[in-house]
Amino acid sequence: MKNNMIELIKKLTAHEVSHADLSAAKTLSLPIDARIKSRQRATLNDGTEAGLFLERGTLLRGGDVITDGQGTLVVIKAADETVSTVRCADPLLLAKIAYHLGNRHVPLQIESGWLRFQHDHVLEDMVRQLPGAAEAAEVICEQAPFEPESGAYQQGGGHHHHSHDHDDGHSHEHTHGHSHGHSH
Repeated sequence: MKNNMIELIKKLTAHEVSHADLSAAKTLSLPIDARIKSRQRATLNDGTEAGLFLERGTLLRGGDVITDGQGTLVVIKAADETVSTVRCADPLLLAKIAYHLGNRHVPLQIESGWLRFQHDHVLEDMVRQLPGAAEAAEVICEQAPFEPESGAYQQGGGHHHHSHDHDDGHSHEHTHGHSHGHSH
């Protein structure tokens, strides 16, 4: 690495961020595809060159703070990128749209009254063709930040593991300590 390049090596915890003075922090705007990479070169918003060397599996979200361990703080911004946004006032229809997109393993940002995914005209057409969507849902391609839901097994998401044994028909062994409210 060049001597003038900042080597960012650690994502601060919420506790560390709450005690940090961010008034002099630098910023780094990245699209989602770059916010999931743990090793990369980047240019901060002020033009400073940086290298990211984060723990594997680190997902950077808008508002996260990373550091070089020497006092330099960098606030992550979710950069605008080309996305498809679906707005729908009908919560049931929006849930059905989310179901169909999720069934195709499409990362989604889900908010009240709308959802967003990385732009794909084929998926946009699929959404428009769902029953009721042509009348009640608006699908647009736009430039906007993309903050998808973290998956159940991603760092920062809920950890939820099942071990299933089906030898005698239907016994289940759950390796977590909370109830689901469903019966088997």
